[in-house]
Order: sequence, then C-alpha cells, then structure tokens
Amino acid sequence: MRIKRQALIVWYKHRKNIRQLKRYGHFIYASRRRRFAIIYVNRDEIDEKEANLEKLPFVLKVERSYKPFISTDFENARPDEAKLYDYK
Repeated sequence: MRIKRQALIVWYKHRKNIRQLKRYGHFIYASRRRRFAIIYVNRDEIDEKEANLEKLPFVLKVERSYKPFISTDFENARPDEAKLYDYK
C-alpha cells in the first residue's frame, strides 16, 4: 500500500538552518539563491507539520504543493500528423 504524500515548500532566512528542516520530513531540495526548501510529508500529518514549521523563527512562510490535486489525464492530446506519416 502506498502512503499518500505531499510536498511543503518552506521559505527560510538563512541557509545554515537547513539541518533543522530535515527533522520534519523527507528533505528533497534546497535552493541557494532563492532560499526555499522542498520537504515531502505524509498527507495525514501535513497540518501539524505545517503548523510546527511556521512556528520556527527562521521560517518566512510555508506553502503546500498542489501537484496531487492536478489532473494528469490528457484525453484530447492528439499526436502530430506529420510524424504519423513519417513512420509509414
């Protein structure tokens, strides 16, 4: 059984605090220039993790990723007609 997960985008003030963010979920990426980190968290724990992250003094804001709610079924996608004739 797969556990449903969702990403949290955490905007921080200083890069030295990244180690503390690793405690709150599966740490994926941290941007040096734009000062944000991406952390994956179980969906059933997301409310409490988000509240705990917002309480930290070095966190500017926390956003949720909308990826799980976006439909990825593309029904009307048609192949390019020029490519169809090239293979025949």
